[in-house]
Amino acid sequence: MTGVAVGLRAELTRKVGRADTALSVGSGDLEVLATPRLLAWAEAATCAAVADALDPQQTTVGTRVAFEHLQGSPVHQQVRVIAQLVHVDGRLLRFDVTAQNDDGTVLAHGELTRVVVGRDRFLQRLTGSG
Repeated sequence: MTGVAVGLRAELTRKVGRADTALSVGSGDLEVLATPRLLAWAEAATCAAVADALDPQQTTVGTRVAFEHLQGSPVHQQVRVIAQLVHVDGRLLRFDVTAQNDDGTVLAHGELTRVVVGRDRFLQRLTGSG
């Protein structure tokens, strides 16, 4: 975890497809970007922000989400998700995340918290073999 520091960031761009809609994922009945899908994109951006800074045997796991989805996004709209690491406290990492459409309108924003863990140890604890 030697390279993890406040200021790390990542930006991902996704195009809303039919499989990304509330109707498809079961979180509503409209063909607009589903909040669970947008949240998954936000988590992907947080992972990307620190991926190169972690030791190879480490990863992060999500522990807390405070996320506000402000505006709908139709199928085919481009969505840009930006995650920036704003706080580090030992293994705890806190990110500010914003999602925008092509014209810069904020679609969602929030704070996601992740914790750095050892891959093997984390998985062993789940299976009871460690």
